[in-house]
Parts: sequence; structure tokens; C-alpha cells
Amino acid sequence: MKKVTMGLSIRAYARHRGVSHVAVKKAIDTGRITTLADGTIDPETADAQWARNTVQPRRAPEQNIPTSPRGQARPEREIPAPVPPPLPSGSTSLLQARTVNEVLKAQLHKVELAQRKGELVDRAQAVAHVFKLARTERDAWLNWPARISAQMAARLGVDPHALHVALDTAVREHLQELGELRPRVD
Repeated sequence: MKKVTMGLSIRAYARHRGVSHVAVKKAIDTGRITTLADGTIDPETADAQWARNTVQPRRAPEQNIPTSPRGQARPEREIPAPVPPPLPSGSTSLLQARTVNEVLKAQLHKVELAQRKGELVDRAQAVAHVFKLARTERDAWLNWPARISAQMAARLGVDPHALHVALDTAVREHLQELGELRPRVD
């Protein structure tokens, strides 16, 4: 008489292996282990197939834990595997870098076009030109009382020297006030 062997159910085999029944079902579905004709699992055959067809998960290399100088064994603790440092959250991707580069190129082309059209001037030249213009205007105002005071005194019938001193003082005070203004060239 032929002996009928009865295997384990999926859940019983999972308990036997110490894994979940889902892992056993997945192993059956992927062909890593086979079932008997009645759908049960022969534990010896399945264990051998499981060991042969399953890739062992990687484990972190064991670390040498220094022993205490006196050679006394300390109670073992589970030391967590070293975790790689997280990537900086503000990192720039290649796409972002290219986008920034293209924006800068577009801005540069815009400035070059405005310069070729004569819409832009050199800042240093503009500042030098404004300085030269202000100095010429200041000198003209400083010379104005000496040039006009004699004519005004004759017309008004007053002392030319007193009028010249009064006009010169008034013009210098006015230029002093104007000199305190700080125009911005932006």
C-alpha cells in the first residue's frame, strides 16, 4: 500500500519557517518553492527549495566592538548600522542649474542688445560726466557775483563792493545747500 504524505498548509509552513503567510504565498507564486498535488507544502522539500532559490538579504558588516580594558564582557546592545548622511535639502539639480544658466544668458543678451541700441551707458562714464557738469555749473555761479555786481550797483545806485559781497555770500550759501544733497545714480 502506498503511503500518503500530507504536507503543511501555507499558514502552518509560514509558522514553521518563521515568516508571514504572505511571504510563503509569494514564494509559491514566483516558483521559489513548490506545493504538493493537493496544494499543501512538504516542509523538507520546501526548506531546501527556499534556501536554494532565495537570495539572502544583505547584512551590514559586523563591527568590531572594542572590549573593555579589563576584558569584562559588557551586556550586548544592538548597535545601529551607520546611516549615511542625508543629502542636503537645498541641493540643486542639473535641470535647475541649466534653467538658471539659460535665464542668465537671456539677461546678458538683453543687456548687450540695449547697449548696442545706445540705451545703456557706462556707469563710470555717467558719474564722471555728471561730476564734470556740476563742477562747471558751480564755477559759473561762483564767478557770477563778480561779473554782475558792478552792473547791478550802477543800475540800483548802491556801493558796488557791498553788493558784490552780499551777492557772493548769498551764492556761496546757496551752493553749500545744494552741495549737501546726495543724488543717487542707480
